[in-house]
Amino acid sequence: MIFLEKRCLGELALGAAEKYKTKTAFQIYRDCGVYGQLSYRDFGIKARQFAGFLMDKGLRPGDRVMILSENRPEWPVAYFGAALAGTVSVPVLVDFIGDQIKTIADHSGVSLVCYTERTAPKLDEARIPREISIQLDDPGLFDRLRKPDDSEFPEVTEQDPASIVYTSGTAGSSKGAALSHRNLLFTAQASRSLMKIFSRDRLLSVIPLAHTYECSLGLLTAVMSGASVTYLDKPPSPAVLLPAMKILRPTAMVSVPLFIEKICRSRIFPELEKNPLYRFPLTRFIAVKAAGDKLMAALGSSLRLFGIGGAPLAEDVERFLRKTGFPYSPGYGLTETSPLVAGTAPYKFPFRSAGSVVKGVKVRISAEGEIQVQGPNVMMGYYRDEERTKEAFTEDGWLKTGDLGSMDKKGRLYIRGRLKALILGPSGENIYPEEIENILYDSQLVEDALVVPGEKGELVALIVLNEKARTMLAAIGDNLEALKNSVNKRLAAFSRLNRIEVQQEPFEKTPTQKIKRFLYPKRENKKA
Repeated sequence: MIFLEKRCLGELALGAAEKYKTKTAFQIYRDCGVYGQLSYRDFGIKARQFAGFLMDKGLRPGDRVMILSENRPEWPVAYFGAALAGTVSVPVLVDFIGDQIKTIADHSGVSLVCYTERTAPKLDEARIPREISIQLDDPGLFDRLRKPDDSEFPEVTEQDPASIVYTSGTAGSSKGAALSHRNLLFTAQASRSLMKIFSRDRLLSVIPLAHTYECSLGLLTAVMSGASVTYLDKPPSPAVLLPAMKILRPTAMVSVPLFIEKICRSRIFPELEKNPLYRFPLTRFIAVKAAGDKLMAALGSSLRLFGIGGAPLAEDVERFLRKTGFPYSPGYGLTETSPLVAGTAPYKFPFRSAGSVVKGVKVRISAEGEIQVQGPNVMMGYYRDEERTKEAFTEDGWLKTGDLGSMDKKGRLYIRGRLKALILGPSGENIYPEEIENILYDSQLVEDALVVPGEKGELVALIVLNEKARTMLAAIGDNLEALKNSVNKRLAAFSRLNRIEVQQEPFEKTPTQKIKRFLYPKRENKKA
């Protein structure tokens, strides 16, 4: 593990390059093979070169650099290079549409945008001029960049902002959580008490690096420990992911619940139910054990740590994983906490728990049942938004998470629900249903709308038709399809609706006429 004197990202990159040298840091999996291997030594050289490029372009400490790139080895090069130059990275999900990217670029005041061949069309959609952009996957890029001396890099402290992570990209609701070097590296270091990563580990990345969860627990922890990380060249659908895992045989990874839930429900549970041994109580454990072995084999047979965060794991799936001894490790956090608040090592937690509060972090439960947090992991505030920063904290300085929870006598946290309406996308993206609902309200058909996750994680809009629409029910089917298509054109790919369902009865509402969201939860299957 790297010893950090200043607890800064640039210091981590240079220290890892010096300590782990020729060991592979990053690579890409494509078409049953690995490509673009980058050693820790070369990673350090390229991070220095990228920092030198930024300084030669006239960027100064505190200037913002947007990273609009899919997961690939050049992403951490740009991220750590920006930190070395004292600039602030602004990671952006590549599924954002042009208008969302432009909103973030304008709000954060970026001086440079890093893009790739794949994201170049988004650059054009966002109307970002090429003069303030650089293509990270340009084959000859680093041949043209100089490597500056370490003495040229500006002084950076752990209290300085390192990254601004936007929890939304829609105009009028953009919130950029400003995270300091200390915020991010405290989380990475603290996570070792929950999920120890070693230089021999092979990590597989399936969540966008623009998500703080993957960046902190999938990237920073790996670099800190000298582990190798493989990125996928395509989105992590089961058809891409399962063959990759059999070839790469990862030992550790972090994921969101939907990933393991899909595998269990589509591939494991159906065969389990067909097993004759599962029908009888005395032999059921044999069938469950065999199904667990099949799950491990499907995931490469080498996993010793499978982190799950972002949302609670479905109860039936967790029950199955516990029975089979699968090495899953739940956790809880949010972007504003960099992101870790609580977590646990595999096997060392009670059923449905999110684990113990991270050492050095304080958690309390308010009178309303809300989880509130204090500690070195808590953000500096929302960038250029004093009003919403003030709203995010209590008067005595605790971050209001918007989540409901409880703690047992041993300090283990249980998540009971959400005060917020956040939905987690298939790759860890934050989906804000109110934004989709606001678009639905633009329609001439909709009186009330509620966006919820369906049984398979798809997005479903429940709508109540207005009086005008109710008089034209015969044609409503075509109109709903047109409405869905028009709404989806204004949304990022991961936020698009799968279907719209008409509610015959009005939604139940609070006295202030807000829909009682908790009455319309995701419908889940029951199993094992």
